[in-house]
Amino acid sequence: MDSLLPGRRDKQTTENTTILAPPWTDCSMRPPRQPDLPTSIAAAYDPGLLAVAGERLATRLAEAVQTRQAGEGHVLPQATPAEQLQKAESFLAAEAHNGPLAERFDELIRVALAHGIALHHPRYVGHQVPPPVPLAGLFDAVGATMNQGMAIFEMGPWAMAVEQALAKKLAGLLGWSTDSCNGLATHGGSLANLTALLTARNVLFPSAWQEGLPRSGPPPVIVAHADAHYCITRAAGILGLGTQQIVPAALDDRRRIDPNQLETTLQDLRRSGTPIVAVVACSCSTPVGAFDPLVPIAEICHRHQVWLHVDAAHGGGVLTSPLHRHLLQGINQADSVVIDAHKMLFMPALCTFLFYRQRQHAYAAFQQQAPYLFATDSGSSDSCRADFDGGLRTVECTKRATAFGLWGVWSMFGEQLFADLVETVFAKAQHLYSLLTDADDFEPLYEPQANILTFRHLPARVAAAPDAIQSGFQRLLRQTVVASGEFYLVTTTIDGSTVLRTTLMNPLTSDGDLETLLETLRATGRGIDLTDCV
Repeated sequence: MDSLLPGRRDKQTTENTTILAPPWTDCSMRPPRQPDLPTSIAAAYDPGLLAVAGERLATRLAEAVQTRQAGEGHVLPQATPAEQLQKAESFLAAEAHNGPLAERFDELIRVALAHGIALHHPRYVGHQVPPPVPLAGLFDAVGATMNQGMAIFEMGPWAMAVEQALAKKLAGLLGWSTDSCNGLATHGGSLANLTALLTARNVLFPSAWQEGLPRSGPPPVIVAHADAHYCITRAAGILGLGTQQIVPAALDDRRRIDPNQLETTLQDLRRSGTPIVAVVACSCSTPVGAFDPLVPIAEICHRHQVWLHVDAAHGGGVLTSPLHRHLLQGINQADSVVIDAHKMLFMPALCTFLFYRQRQHAYAAFQQQAPYLFATDSGSSDSCRADFDGGLRTVECTKRATAFGLWGVWSMFGEQLFADLVETVFAKAQHLYSLLTDADDFEPLYEPQANILTFRHLPARVAAAPDAIQSGFQRLLRQTVVASGEFYLVTTTIDGSTVLRTTLMNPLTSDGDLETLLETLRATGRGIDLTDCV
């Protein structure tokens, strides 16, 4: 095996495998094996085995990224859930592997890579999941291998420092003073949105944490963008408000919150004495990528003294782009903001940041007593120590070091990389929109503000069919194309009709790939019997 690492390569032999000594250490410095230590433990913790496995992992990952970026193979493996499960279970059947451990590791990595969806394939145009910058995964491996838990600073000191450094950097892009705001990382947008709305609830009802919601008067509501992510409704259920207490904010003709109608909604709620936990705006919405007009929305919320939460899980990365950051104008007036780095900052999942404009609000979500963990260190002179004890502000106690990848890539390439990525995929969305607009057998629903497009394929025979047949045709068309492995795209429902939906997340998707997408949809559609679309 060719080494990816420089240095001497002395062979060592263990009971189960032949390994190569790491080039950065001397064999004599390896800790002696304890005579009473089980063989399995000695092998599992062997640094030499880790060195060889790490080299092989890097090689296999590089091969996989290269073949996928070249457009080789299927975008989605052609295997049923039952077949995938059977394959995974087959490796667990044996009590232990008796062959060379490095070879077994290599086999497992090959299988895992072969059976996953190929996000780095240029014909992946499906969900809002990016092909992450490959090096980010290697930085993430540091936190995973060394298990840098982050409930308190002492459990993950560098991980927490990295998280806070990034939080300050992103808060600056939001237009906030890092001295007065507060930011933290958490596991995904759903958890971040829940935490922000829990904070808003507790600010509105200071005794709710101990006593629950008020038992008299109209029940409180959340006013949310009508196309808001389903996690907002889920949060309402978890917070004890009830999912029926979501008031949909009316949308304009581009599926953005209509400020005039929002004003009317809040006026009506105030007149009825209904408590308003928060207004939830989107930057951008999941179905069509619509950016809400935050400047007038913020003015309305301020006038009615209502908490404004902006779910910028997908679009927050646009702040890095001088060309497109105007889409987020007014976000500095929000009370809380969510940004997913594992979307438009092109990081591996999960890495989400939650921000509060007023730093004290970060400590309003939870009130906990855990002296074994959050005991005050009377000898500490660090007045900001609480900001480094993440467990005070998050649902999680133990939390993975989620931000190593973003910190590493940002430190290597700078902010310009993220601007280039955003601007590249936005430009590809505009090109696809032009292709759809110029074709008489395709119907784009909205001009994209971001990199999300919804459209329908309507050849003449389908265009003449009833709406139900048209919707069925889009569903079957998508299923057939995905089953072929040629492309991966999805569907959604807009105003009761099924439509095709693409999210252009791969900066390596070419104009030719997008042109081929339309031709593939046409060719596939010609083979669909409309009687199967009922």
